[in-house]
This record gives sequence, structure tokens and C-alpha cells, in this order.
Amino acid sequence: MQETELHDLSDDADYAASQQHGSASITRSDSSKRSSSSEPEGAEIVYLKDNVTIHPTQFASERISGRLKLIKQGPSLFMTWIPYKGQNSNAKLSERDRNLYTIRAVPFTDVRSIRRHTPTLGWQYIIVVLSSGLAFPPLYFYNGGVREFLATVKQHVFLVRSAEDANVFLVNDFQDRLQRTLSSLELPRAVSVANGTPTSISVSESPNGNQERTDEGFYDGSSSTSQYNGRQKQKLHDPARDPLIHVLEKFSLVTKFARETTSQLFRESHGDGFSANGRRIHNQSSLDYPRKASDEPQKVPDEIPQKVPDEIPVPSDPCEKTSCRNQNHGEEAATNVGSFELIDCKEFGKLTVWGKPRLPPLGLEEWATFLDSEGRVMDSKALRKRIFYGGVEHRLRKEIWAFLLGYHSYDSTYAEREYRGSLKKSEYETVKHQWQSITPDQAKRFTKFRERKGLIEKDVVRTDRSLSFYDGDDNSNVNLLRDILLTYSFYNFDLGYCQGMSDLLSPILFVMKDESESFWCFVALMERLGPNFNRDQNGMHSQLFAISKLVELLDSPLHNYFKQNDSLNYFFCFRWVLIQFKREFEYEKTMRLWEVLWTHYLSEHLHLYVCVAILKRYRNKIMGEQMDFDTLLKFINELSGHIDLDAILKDAEALCICAGENGAASIPPGTPPSLPIENGSLYPQQDDDDVL
Repeated sequence: MQETELHDLSDDADYAASQQHGSASITRSDSSKRSSSSEPEGAEIVYLKDNVTIHPTQFASERISGRLKLIKQGPSLFMTWIPYKGQNSNAKLSERDRNLYTIRAVPFTDVRSIRRHTPTLGWQYIIVVLSSGLAFPPLYFYNGGVREFLATVKQHVFLVRSAEDANVFLVNDFQDRLQRTLSSLELPRAVSVANGTPTSISVSESPNGNQERTDEGFYDGSSSTSQYNGRQKQKLHDPARDPLIHVLEKFSLVTKFARETTSQLFRESHGDGFSANGRRIHNQSSLDYPRKASDEPQKVPDEIPQKVPDEIPVPSDPCEKTSCRNQNHGEEAATNVGSFELIDCKEFGKLTVWGKPRLPPLGLEEWATFLDSEGRVMDSKALRKRIFYGGVEHRLRKEIWAFLLGYHSYDSTYAEREYRGSLKKSEYETVKHQWQSITPDQAKRFTKFRERKGLIEKDVVRTDRSLSFYDGDDNSNVNLLRDILLTYSFYNFDLGYCQGMSDLLSPILFVMKDESESFWCFVALMERLGPNFNRDQNGMHSQLFAISKLVELLDSPLHNYFKQNDSLNYFFCFRWVLIQFKREFEYEKTMRLWEVLWTHYLSEHLHLYVCVAILKRYRNKIMGEQMDFDTLLKFINELSGHIDLDAILKDAEALCICAGENGAASIPPGTPPSLPIENGSLYPQQDDDDVL
């Protein structure tokens, strides 16, 4: 089904460049194959397309154009996307940003699906989803070429159209289990087990396995060669290049693996010669984790006590607190943001800081010291720092949250804020009247309105009803919650309403206790968190991807554990990110966490470090009990109400400082929460039937 997406081509440097550069598509040809000297020997370019562009943000000036390639090497197909340098390059973006988006040699054995988007107006684009569940940013084809791209992929890998969505193409989604297994072994494409009809093939895989990684991520085959006139030629009758022998070699790997696995299970079941101590050695070698000097299991947090099995070794934390006195560094270290406890961060090979003590909430008398006689905030950075370390007393939240969310500017006076409030109230009533004026007859012919209204009415009666503020039948505050969400669905009609928005609005209405002010504060919050609810889930994917990179940076053993347990999609963090830990803490603690996050004091993305801090706090339990994805998801959900907020904030702060620029570079530009956007559309309209 086609989507209705509008793309303004005016003032678009990438579009203009694409018109000058023209289409440069290279596809497969039976008569000749194109290759580049930049590719390793044995690799050939089977598809090349210029002016394929990534849109990190909604601004045309920040788009990154590059060259997309499909490269065949032996039986494997790789995809690369390299951004341009020079005149076609966007000078406003740093080299770090370009490297962050560069796609280097992704094998199609790691690809789950390709989704094709064909808007009525604008450019076609594709989204490549990996087996881990993560997805690359959309690749926009300014000069066309999506059809040729898919056709070329289909020539080299098993590509089928999804039965559920005609725009989704599944990669190596075999119905035959044996064919799926052979595909995972990267057997030559010509050997078809499904139909039993082998065809002619050309295998360039190295028989001796001496392959070296190149800068592009491909492998230079070092197959048997002979020298003739200074040029290398493949020997004839090389048995390693026989397809049948190649298949038998692959089957031998399967047989060897099955035999070793069976023997291991047999030894474990009988316990002879494979004791608990032996299991420790086996697990350590398979996970490749460093062990602590002490054999005692690490202490598991008290929130959910459960014994860690003694036979499972837990790798040490790369950022582990140590005694400062023993290292003659003193008990604390002074930094530009205060005094902190020192730790030994093995991951970075240096001493760093660990958390500043939390302060009491900002009170009325102290708040008055931040204001001048006319009500302006004299030092917004100092105020944000103070709130970051202690939060705000509840009686001040109504006034201060309006600053933190951007509803009021820090340099506004009492009079200016009062005047603005009256104007915004009138504007709110105008928008609200739009849906209130819809008659029952009009509603019958307004499907979108009926659907959104019904969904909102179902959600609000289930939102925070345990609070006295929302308790009881026919609660006026529940009705306000409904009215604000309906009004927002008309104010931002492209985004509309999605489940989870009522969770974000509830604390705001609870604090502001005013319909108009609650609405405009919610609007300001959704300008930052709106991408969380986009249908393509790009906002969520970018945040989960950033969490993955931060865990890899700050706790590589934990990252490796997730990788080996097929948990690299980090979907167990989905609820944390979507509604900002709303269901993980008590109501008061949630409000305190939010006001800390809204300060943007150390990082605009502190919530990602909070995710990492929680995972690191429970790392011993997760790895010690060898949790798989399903068990981990259940465990994470059961943490609700058992997390120590002060300790987590202290840990998140320290991790943010420890990561430094490396941490900032791990977060793609444009990752939510974005600052309020004045121009451009963040929410391209899509048909409800076309959901990724």
C-alpha cells in the first residue's frame, strides 16, 4: 500500500547535487562485471548507486549523501554505504558523524529483511533490518534504483516477498529447514538443496583459510595461485573449488559440531570427568570473559534477592569501584562539576569519578535566590545543575517544570509569563473546539477521529487510577486527560495519538492542575519524545542502538554476553525508553527522575546512561544465572518498583562522565529526546495499514 509522504524539494542541496551528478547505477551484466581497485582481489561490484542519502534529522542541510554498493565475494554478498567527501559532502557535519553512519561490509547472512517505501511524492527509500532486530537508518534513493537494488540482491541471495506485507522482502527465509541451515553456512549459491538442481558456479573462497580483513571489511582470498608474467592466475583442477567437496566440508563442520555438543551433554548428564569446576572452565572459554581473582560470586543487589549459582563465573566489571586510600589518591577527586568518589575504570585504563552525592530537593527559599526582582532566572545553568543533583520540591514543580520543558523561557518576567499564559489558553481553546464541534453525523464519516477517540477513552480510564487524583468513577481529571489528548491529536494530526502518551501526560496534569498549561507542557515534551511514537520506530531504534553501543563501550563483557544470547536488539529496554521509566518507579520518584532528565545538564541523553546503569547494577545476576532473552525480558519487567533511583542516578552520572566524548560519539545525531523544533515536519503521515 502506498504511503502519503510529503518531501519539500526546495532549498535541498542534496537534491540539487543529485540532478547535477545524475544517475550512476551499475548492475550485473552477463557479458562483463565491473570491479574497483579499491576492492580486495576476488570481490566484484554487482550494484553501485550514487546519491543514496541518509536523513539524520528533518533538516535538509544535515542530510548525508553517499554511494551504495553490493559486492560479491565468493559465495557471500556484502552491502556498503560510504558517505561522500569533498564537494558532495555536507560541511556542517563532522567526520565523526559521517563515520557513525558509514555502513561497512554488512553480509546478507546478517540481514533479516528489507522494507521498501514508495511514497506518492518524494523519493523511494529502503530500511534494512538486521537479524538482531536493529535497523539501519532509511536509505533514500534520489535517482531511483530501488527495483534494481532488490533485483540484484535476489540474484545472489534467497529473497522472498512477505506474505503479510508486500513491501517487505525477507532474506534467506527458507521454508525448508535444511536449506535454511545451508544458507547460514554460506554455501555456494548454485547448490540448491530444495530442488536438487546444481548449476555452474565460481567459488573464490580461500582453501587454506588464510584471509585478512581489509578496510572495507571484506576478505582477500589467498587461494592457490601460480605466477605467470607477473599476474596471478587460479590453478586449474583445484579440488578446493569443487562445489561438491565444498558442500561436504561444510557438512563435516556440522557433524563435528553435533558430535562435540552430544559428547558435552553426555558428560554433563553423567557428571564423570566434567565437574562443576570443569564447567567453569568450559563456560569461561566459550564466553571469553576475564575472571576475578576471588572465586566468590559477586554480591547481587538486595532489591530482588536470589542466589547466584556457584559454578557460573561472572566476569568483572570494567568500571569497578576501588579503594582510593589504597592507591594514595585520597577519598575524593575534585572536578569541574563537584567532588566524586574515584574508581578504577579498566575499560579505559584510567582513574575516573563515580557519582556525586545526591542533594535534598530545591526548596522555596533557595528558588527565590535564582530569580531577579522581575522573575527572570539569572543563571539557568546553575539552576539546572541544582535540579540535576536534587530535584524540586513538589510545591515548586508547577512553576519550574514550565521552564524545564521550554514552555516558558528562562529570561521571561512574571508579567511576560502571565501574558503568554493567557494567549496560549485562547489558542488551546481554539484547537479544542475543532474536535468538540464535530457532530455525530460527521463522526460517522471521520474514521480517523473515531479510532483515535476510542483508543484515548480506553487508555485514560486505565492510567494511574490508583492515585486519588485520578481515582473514582466520572473523575473530572480523567476527563481532562482525555480532552487534552484528543486536542493534541488535532494539534499534531500527523502523529495523532499512540498508546503510551497518556503515561507521559498524567504526571504533567497532576503537577500543573491546569488544562491549558498541561497541554502546552505536553506539546513541548512531545517535541522531544514524539519520534518514540513514529510508525517506522526510527526514534526507538536509534535509542536502542545507542544503548547497545554504550554497553559495548562501558561494559564489553556484558555486551558480549548479550551478543552470545541473541539479545543485542536490547528490546528489553523498550518500555524504559518509550515512556521514560514511567512504570519502573513510584509516582513521586518518576517525577523526580523526569525533572533530572529534563535539565540536560550533563547530557541530553542521560536516560540512555540510566538504562546502562540499571543493566550494570544487575549484571552479576543476569550473567550469573545465564539468562536467555525471554528470561531476561521477564526479569527486567519484574524490576518495576525495585530499583534504587538515587543509586541509579549516581551511577548514570558517573558512566556519562566516564564515557566522555566516546559516549557522545556512540549516540547517532538526532536521537531523541531532540530539542524543540521550530521548522520542518517530524512526523510524516503514513497509512495505518502500512506499519513496519
